[in-house]
Formats: sequence, structure tokens, C-alpha cells
Amino acid sequence: MMMINTAPEGYDQYRENILHGKIEMVEYFSATVGNSRKTMVYTPPGYSVEYTYNVLYLLHGIGGDEAEWHKNANPQVILDNLYDDNKLEPMIVVFPNGRAMPNDRAEGDLFDPEKIKAFETFESDLIHDLIPFIESNYRVRTKRENRAIAGLSMGGGQSLNIGLNHLNHFAWIGAFSAAPNTKAPEVLLPNPSEASSLLRLLWLSCGDEDNLKQISEQMHAYLAQHEVPHIWYEESGGHDWPVWKNDLYQYSKLIFQY
Repeated sequence: MMMINTAPEGYDQYRENILHGKIEMVEYFSATVGNSRKTMVYTPPGYSVEYTYNVLYLLHGIGGDEAEWHKNANPQVILDNLYDDNKLEPMIVVFPNGRAMPNDRAEGDLFDPEKIKAFETFESDLIHDLIPFIESNYRVRTKRENRAIAGLSMGGGQSLNIGLNHLNHFAWIGAFSAAPNTKAPEVLLPNPSEASSLLRLLWLSCGDEDNLKQISEQMHAYLAQHEVPHIWYEESGGHDWPVWKNDLYQYSKLIFQY
């Protein structure tokens, strides 16, 4: 069991005199949805076409979109600081919209069945549209060991559902406060020993005051029972941004370590 300490004070505070990455909004065409879609992309300090990078796909919650992480967590600050501390492997971070439908805005009844279905449809959009776009437009490595996926709440469930169903695409999977969209453990991991041999990191975390904690606990219990190596990190907090920012800090330090 790995001991994980809470992120140090100042981990999410902007530092003036360091190199900074770039975060921008870009568009790609989704054949799955049938129109152009938006995603945010973070490129690290010193990004160069003469180097190839790992990629983390970082997903939002049910009430968010491609800008949710940027608006609520300033992830580029957390990542820039980790680079400055020499604690992060070079990576691009992609912030997709996990609601794959023509009108993908987080408006109206967020629990409308059509909107919930769109979070499932995102699996095809990610695998067949977004990943090929990123790999055609950025200098990135394209093996499974060079791709990670993680997300918060609804995005945490998506990360488990998609990542564990596509271990040929992802070797690093993280779920922060996974929501009820998470499939049952025995569905996600029908062959635990095979998954164990393919996973580089399977991360589960949740706040100790989170009303959805039982979802992560159920997955943790199944993994432990079947001896699937993973990290289970129960931290102080609820279903909120201080928890997820800390999760990003902790998880990003561990991925792409060979």
C-alpha cells in the first residue's frame, strides 16, 4: 500500500518566475456525433515538435464540459508547478467534453436520459475521433503505455468504463470520486489476471465525506479480492474541487513512470 500525503501548501498557486505551459481551446470533427466538437488542450512548458509526449485525457463531471477543469481548478498551474519541481513526466493533457451529442452544453435537465446516454456515446468519440485528432495534430507517443485517462465523478466512471474496456489503448487509469455511471466491477474486470498484466496504474480515490464513496469502495474491494494491483486513496473531503485538485496533483505524478 502506497502512502500518499496531501498536496503541499501552494501546490495550486501561480508561480511568477517559472516556465509556463499553454492551455487552449481547439475543435475537432467527430464522426461519432456528426459535427465539430471542442476540447481544451494543455501543452507543457517548452513544448517542442522535436520531442514526443505522453497524453492524459482528463474528464469532467455531469454538470461540466470541456472547460470545467480550467474554470474550477486551474490545472495548468498545478501542472506547471509540478514541472518546475521536476515531479512530472512530459505530457499533453486533453480536456474533452464527455457529453457526446450535437448540443453538448451543460444546460437544462442534466439527468435527461438523452444526456446520460451521450456520456456512453463518448467512448466512441474518444477512441475513433478525438484520439486520432490529437495524434495527428500534436507530437505525441501513440502506444498504450503513453496514454492515460482519468476523471472526476461522472468522468471518473467514464474513465473506468472506457479505460478498462480499452486496455489496448490505456495503461494508466484513474477515477476520482467515481459516480453511479460506473459499471459493476465484475463487468469491468471479467478477467482480473489479464487486466493485472496490462495495467501500469489503476487509481481509485474519494473523499471520506463523499456520499458516493461506496462506489469506489466496491471497486476497491473487488480489486483486492482478485489481487489486482491498484491504489486506493481515501482522502479528507467531500464531492468537491479541493479533493479533485489534490487527486490531479497526486495521480499526475505517478503516470508515465517507467
